[in-house]
Amino acid sequence: MTIANCELQIGQATPVVRRICLQFTICILQFAICNPLTSAEPIEADVLLKGGTIFDGSGSDGQVGDVAISNDRIVSVGKFELKSAKWIIDCKGLVVAPGFIDLHNHSDSQIVAPRTRANINFLMQGCTTIVTGNCGSGPIDVGEYYSKINAAGAGTNVAHLLPQGSLRAHVVGSAQRAAKPDEIAKMRKLAEEAMKDGAFGMSTGLIYVPSSYADTAELIEITKIIGKHGGIYASHIRGEGKDLLESVQEAIKIGRDGGCPIHVSHFKASGEEAWGLVRPASAMIEAARKEGLKITADQYPYIASSTSLDATLLPTWALAGGRDKLLERLKDKEQSARIREFVSNRLDKSRDGATVKIAAYSPKPAWIGRNLLEIANAEKTKPLDIALTIVRNGGASVVNFGMSEEDVRYVMQQPWVATASDGRAYLPSADKPHPRSYGTFSRKLGEYAIKEKVIPLAAAIRSSSSLPAEILGLPDRGSLKAGHFADVVVFDPKTIRDTATFDDPHQYATGMKFVFVNGDVAVKDGSSTGALSGRALKRPDGR
Repeated sequence: MTIANCELQIGQATPVVRRICLQFTICILQFAICNPLTSAEPIEADVLLKGGTIFDGSGSDGQVGDVAISNDRIVSVGKFELKSAKWIIDCKGLVVAPGFIDLHNHSDSQIVAPRTRANINFLMQGCTTIVTGNCGSGPIDVGEYYSKINAAGAGTNVAHLLPQGSLRAHVVGSAQRAAKPDEIAKMRKLAEEAMKDGAFGMSTGLIYVPSSYADTAELIEITKIIGKHGGIYASHIRGEGKDLLESVQEAIKIGRDGGCPIHVSHFKASGEEAWGLVRPASAMIEAARKEGLKITADQYPYIASSTSLDATLLPTWALAGGRDKLLERLKDKEQSARIREFVSNRLDKSRDGATVKIAAYSPKPAWIGRNLLEIANAEKTKPLDIALTIVRNGGASVVNFGMSEEDVRYVMQQPWVATASDGRAYLPSADKPHPRSYGTFSRKLGEYAIKEKVIPLAAAIRSSSSLPAEILGLPDRGSLKAGHFADVVVFDPKTIRDTATFDDPHQYATGMKFVFVNGDVAVKDGSSTGALSGRALKRPDGR
């Protein structure tokens, strides 16, 4: 049948049939544009990634094919005719995937600092974009922050969330009280400016001061501005222990009433008494999703968390007003007794401090890498006294072994859970930070997907690429598609592994052969090039 005959028959059809034919034609054209299996015109490329197993980020199984890059864009994926390529890279036996997006990163200051802005420890995991402003902490002037990033570039792209804790500190201070109506109005105005400057949403850190001093109603009022602009509400929820379910429910309420998608940061159940609660919490999230709410989460694949000793052991009321006020309370007989009782109870739940390891503490470098119980035994004193000594001397960063491996594996199998590090850019030092800053994405791929087969490799890649892009609302990153920005990784599935450990964390991941950021090579043959091709990314205004 000729095209003319087809057109004649369609023209003689009823309006309903013609409409169906038109819709079908549109669908075929859209599919062809978004999924170019072949190209009618021969492709000219700057870089051709040839013969690799392509995982496009969608969760589909890998297919052998080529990826062509020109300038900062992907120009073709799959099978196509090549006219010319300046650089052809043989990817046979290797995996080609979208660059990974770290939804939860704390490199706010590091990504604009000369020594760390290359963000090498994340590039070596395949991360091409990081999200800052998490846990309610970071810059609130988004325009100024983005200008700093773009002034000298960065190793990775950067998307930013408005940090509610820093916002509250700027307007209200660190006092433990409700915000006044005029203060809420000011925070809403600043939130409006942040969203117009390109923020992707707002984060909270509801175990941290002063973020924790905001009640649900206050958070909803600010979140309404975020929702108006199409942003997300990302929350380190108010509790990750026995109160996990209530905390997830609060996050759902804030997002629902604020009119924006909800994202639960580093989803977990912390503390032995809470193990297993991720299952009913997941059921709660699933129920909200069935109601039509957009709710997701992220996770780092480790059984330990990391934060400050203050946040781990101290009551939030003791931190109101800053460190000077805290030291005054520790000198007051009545308040000091209350603090000691609270800390003692926390230590009881951490096996007398055995699960709390010092990651960074400048007054006593010899204590780094040792837990509170070990230090107390060596010093012939109690873990409580060691903890309060550290608090009086300015505090410390700690690693807290509080999760179960069974919970970690369960959470990563949920299709709405993305991979995220909760780490930051590092240079090797005497400190012993959580290894997640060096190994999160490679561990998810190499250990849990390839070696242990807890999840399929395609699902692990999706959780690190297209899913976080979808959560953020990034339309042209996170997938291998023609027209998307050329954030692309090439890794060896036989050697992709995390090498960083809790005892020796400053170790780069292995197996990442090439990483392209906006079309420029940031990792070549397994080594960093030092390229600063990352950009500040802005979310288009949703309204």
